[in-house]
Amino acid sequence: MKTALIVGFGGFLGSVLRYFFNVFIKSPSFPLSTFLANILGCLLIGITLGFAQKINISDNLKFFLTTGFCGGFTTFSAFAFENQKMIAEGNFIQAIGYTLFSIILGILMVYLGLNIGSKI
Repeated sequence: MKTALIVGFGGFLGSVLRYFFNVFIKSPSFPLSTFLANILGCLLIGITLGFAQKINISDNLKFFLTTGFCGGFTTFSAFAFENQKMIAEGNFIQAIGYTLFSIILGILMVYLGLNIGSKI
């Protein structure tokens, strides 16, 4: 239960920061705030997990920063890390499939959700 609360607090902070990105970063022709959040989230999860390999940080701090903060800020960071791990392990086909299916199905599910939501 303690870990869940730690993750939840990290997620709260990440989500609030993401909100402020949307408020203060405006770009009419490109989703710049989302793009920057995704890229910065990827950088942060990489830094956190890379640093965790060098020194022994607590599991609570790791969960707070990765699952919590990065997860609240953007789930893209976890997606990118998982792909990087597959590639590092030599699972190139799996990484390519995961990427393509995630993107294509994600877009299709948003389309489907928009259609369902507009009819409720």
